[in-house]
Amino acid sequence: MAAKKKLKVQVRRVYEEPRPDDGARVLVDRVWPRGESKERAALDDWNKDVAPSTELRKWYRHDPELFDEFAERYRAELATEEGERGLDRLLRTASGSGTLTLLTANKDLALAHTRVLEEELGNRI
Repeated sequence: MAAKKKLKVQVRRVYEEPRPDDGARVLVDRVWPRGESKERAALDDWNKDVAPSTELRKWYRHDPELFDEFAERYRAELATEEGERGLDRLLRTASGSGTLTLLTANKDLALAHTRVLEEELGNRI
């Protein structure tokens, strides 16, 4: 029996040029990125269901001191029915491509929600 191919998950900024090795490109922000066209973004999907709620995003403000609390609250949102549907949708979108590229407009990827999302997906694949 052949081994199941593991999905590679990577995170990039939506403003970067698409690459041939991106696989499925999914925007995971709730708000469309300012100044970006849909054509240039070259998305396979825009999955708002896995983005942090507006309330959580505004509370967090990308303050490094709040990241751990943000991550905990965000994981709780991902554990809701809407979050679970969104995670399943991400995995379905990426099935067959071998690579899932999570796209965000955030400038600092170390403090972005995509860091938590990448970990949560890693726990499911």
